[in-house]
Amino acid sequence: MNGEDARVAPTAPAAAVAERLRITEIFHSIQGEADAIGWRTVFVRLTGCPLRCVWCDTEYSFHGGDWRAIDDILAEVATHGAKHVCVTGGEPLAQKRCLILLRKLCDAGYEVSLETSGALDVSAVDARVHKVMDLKAPDSGESGRNLWSNLDHLLAHDQIKIVIASRADYEWARAMLAERALAERCMVLFSPVHGAVEPRELAEWIIADKLPVRFQLQLHKLLWDDAAGK
Repeated sequence: MNGEDARVAPTAPAAAVAERLRITEIFHSIQGEADAIGWRTVFVRLTGCPLRCVWCDTEYSFHGGDWRAIDDILAEVATHGAKHVCVTGGEPLAQKRCLILLRKLCDAGYEVSLETSGALDVSAVDARVHKVMDLKAPDSGESGRNLWSNLDHLLAHDQIKIVIASRADYEWARAMLAERALAERCMVLFSPVHGAVEPRELAEWIIADKLPVRFQLQLHKLLWDDAAGK
């Protein structure tokens, strides 16, 4: 090996590692929420989350998973022939290389959405991505983790989602809607916690207060009872 080869050879493994992500699952289904609801979608679920919301329905993604090269992820996504791709978790932004995946999916021509907790910085997310960003209400147990500076990085095609587990959560959400002018930034979604707030009750609260928000139910729960991989 000459001197030039000795300098170049060590960089190859490092480059390969730099473009891997730990993945819980990749699956093809129907988008169950946000503005892409009803579209056939490929979901890429990343492993890991720094939050522990009381009502979390994807705890199985907190640990485990398999390391996958980003180009291999893209290849698997392509096999399903869907226009829409949703990168989710866990908390996908907990893995920094998620930003690379998002950019490459956009470059490949997909309609890309990102489901994120709102606790991690979204400023570096590709502007073509539709961010669906949670604001954690008090009954989640994680409202102290809301990174309010993220609001300044939301675009008109993004969405703010508030999951509501009680009347107190609703009143908090209503107050944030007004105090932080949320509906002037982007679409705001109010969603009931399954089994905690009756959907009809939340809908009636929204109607009574004439709120500029979009009520949503999680379609996948109605279709598949929240089974993993659906």
